[in-house]
Amino acid sequence: MNGPWLVVIDMQVVFGDPSSAWFTPGYAAIEPTVERLVEHFGERVVLTRFIAPEHPTGAWVPYYELWPFALVHHSDPLYELMPAFSGTDHPVISRTTFGKWGDELSTIIGPDAAVVLAGVSTDCCVLSTALAATDAGVRVLVAQDACAGLSAADHQRALDAMALYGPLIEITSADAVMS
Repeated sequence: MNGPWLVVIDMQVVFGDPSSAWFTPGYAAIEPTVERLVEHFGERVVLTRFIAPEHPTGAWVPYYELWPFALVHHSDPLYELMPAFSGTDHPVISRTTFGKWGDELSTIIGPDAAVVLAGVSTDCCVLSTALAATDAGVRVLVAQDACAGLSAADHQRALDAMALYGPLIEITSADAVMS
């Protein structure tokens, strides 16, 4: 197995700006930890972005009826990475789905690499990515102190759900990952 890759999930304006309807309250607390992980992993980092589809279909139609502010073009400033994560040479994967696992990410990390997940929100995009990657046979480590949910309770519930998938998914800390 090759060394693990860090997948930084959705550290974007839409989740990090307190004025956004999708603001993740714990974002500011985890940002320095995610930055340390990015520095530690060097070139083995992939950043992801959640973006709206141009034309929602299926269950996404009523979803965006609830959140019309988010139905903007993928180049809208709302979907930009937060300043701490923008302007790097790391690959960026943009997807219209909560889960970020797919052919793009698989191609970058290779067939045998493990992934360390960090970012927002634990109870949505991190969870969705972890489960899809695990189904694809990827070992997943979730740096719990480098993730934030919509609330502390939601964050913990998502971690508890992912822990049920052990040993395929391991809940750990940023310091343990970097040691």
